[in-house]
Amino acid sequence: MPAPLRVSLSTSSVYPGSTSSGFETAARLGFDGVEVMVGIDDVSADITAVKALSGFHEIPIVSVHAPCLLVTQRVWGSDPWGKLHRSAEMALEVGASVVVVHPPFRWQRDYARTFVDGIAELETRHGITFAVENMYPWRTGKREFQAYAPGWDPIEQDYAHVTLDLSHSSTAGGDPVEMAADLGPRLAHIHMTDGSGSAKDEHLIPGRGTQPCKEFLAAVAASDFAGEIVVEVNTRKAKDQAERESELLEALAFTRLHASV
Repeated sequence: MPAPLRVSLSTSSVYPGSTSSGFETAARLGFDGVEVMVGIDDVSADITAVKALSGFHEIPIVSVHAPCLLVTQRVWGSDPWGKLHRSAEMALEVGASVVVVHPPFRWQRDYARTFVDGIAELETRHGITFAVENMYPWRTGKREFQAYAPGWDPIEQDYAHVTLDLSHSSTAGGDPVEMAADLGPRLAHIHMTDGSGSAKDEHLIPGRGTQPCKEFLAAVAASDFAGEIVVEVNTRKAKDQAERESELLEALAFTRLHASV
């Protein structure tokens, strides 16, 4: 039988807790690894610091999420390509196999114009997987705004590797089971979460929304997928650390149960 798929934790899942608390929580709760969300927490952008956290807690870093959010526009400078090179350097230094990256915002015109070819060049140069994440249209009421270029749907682009996020597929009104089938071997990385179809990117605990999470995990487990499954959820409304950890344990148990063959 194939080895069971690993289930890791994004450090963003403990926000507003720190990157350090993300490592400690992941190790103590029994996750298989950590995805470092490079963000405004200084530790998250310090290669030496995150490598030390990995060693201290004896938990591997499986992936690095490049600083692509609006709130991280100045992390590692303002050059988007420079950010991706630094993300690759971190991944290689800490032993991670994947860099997760969002498509450019439409107003990043020069970056967007060469993004597809540039991602392929980065993979060749650094010898590491750059998995472009599915996003979604921005909606306000009945209005819809295309915020990403060359587009929010990576299926339509010539990326060798893709990250599939189930909260994003929910916001976009998509079916992650169909998306995974369409991607085939290009599906390299998973952000396990959920959504209710809201215009807001919710990142619910898997099983609490309307995405077909059980069916998705079963399909992934029955396929040739050999990438990482990373729990990336929003626990900001937890009233205390005990409730946050209970939610993370629920997400871990759900994912392991339904990703088993």
